[in-house]
Amino acid sequence: MKKILVIGSLNVDMVMNVDHTPAVGETILADTMTFIPGGKGANQACAAGCLGADVMMLGAVGNDSYADMQLESLGKAGVDVSHMIRKDGETTGLAVITVNSEGDNSIVVVPGANAALSRKDIDQNMELLERSDIIILQLEIPTDTVLYAAKTAKTLGKTVILDPAPVPKVFPRELYQYVDIMKPNETELSMLTGLSCTEENIEKGAAQLRRYGVREVLVTLGEKGSFLDSGICGKCRIPAYAVTAVDTTAAGDSFTAALAFMLAQDKGLLEAAEFASSVSAIVVTRKGAQSSIPALDEVLRFQESFQNAK
Repeated sequence: MKKILVIGSLNVDMVMNVDHTPAVGETILADTMTFIPGGKGANQACAAGCLGADVMMLGAVGNDSYADMQLESLGKAGVDVSHMIRKDGETTGLAVITVNSEGDNSIVVVPGANAALSRKDIDQNMELLERSDIIILQLEIPTDTVLYAAKTAKTLGKTVILDPAPVPKVFPRELYQYVDIMKPNETELSMLTGLSCTEENIEKGAAQLRRYGVREVLVTLGEKGSFLDSGICGKCRIPAYAVTAVDTTAAGDSFTAALAFMLAQDKGLLEAAEFASSVSAIVVTRKGAQSSIPALDEVLRFQESFQNAK
């Protein structure tokens, strides 16, 4: 199996369950609050590890108990965290997440040590990039660091997967040319292209990203499935599994990780996307970020149960 490297963010999620998402100026009471290891980079590494991938994580944390919680969670998932960077004077990233009664979430992130991950950190860990085959990036670390890591990875001949979230105010156009697979959701696609979030603009937006230089574009659409625009597979819609969502936290991250897991086994992009759809379907039926991620045998049982139900 090919080796995966996740370069990205690590947060501890402070998750509050609420009846509804508060409006501007509104004060509401939360039913519960829990502390759960999260962050887009860590979620992706954890999901890949749970599925059985050979995965390493490169990111920054503080010298605090939140860091210990995060590294312990990743280690239990089988992720190599031996090269994690502890930043003196920084706190581990935190995310405040409200989850409403319909399972939809709103997130506020305090970057902490994530914001201090630099080009120098990439250079000092060049061995990890050289040993890897697939490199996953997101945008909860500095955009300049992502751009440098992606460019370096392509120079080394690696496959680069970018989850463009959160979309920065200024997205560097140069970055597109270093991305093999970009996986935006429909809101992120709209922000990247300037097109409104309509059904007809999904295909237009994906094509626009490919014109910018991205090789393959996979747009996730929640309960509507996903849309693939590929130079190899062509254009197609991939249906979602019909499940009742409890919490959508980490669904997109798990999708990205599952995609990489399949590609690491030399599976085609369409097959990988179909597998990723089943993984994210399981995640939305559970609460939390890393706590909601399934193991491979769970995914296979889930797929079998849906196949038998047809």
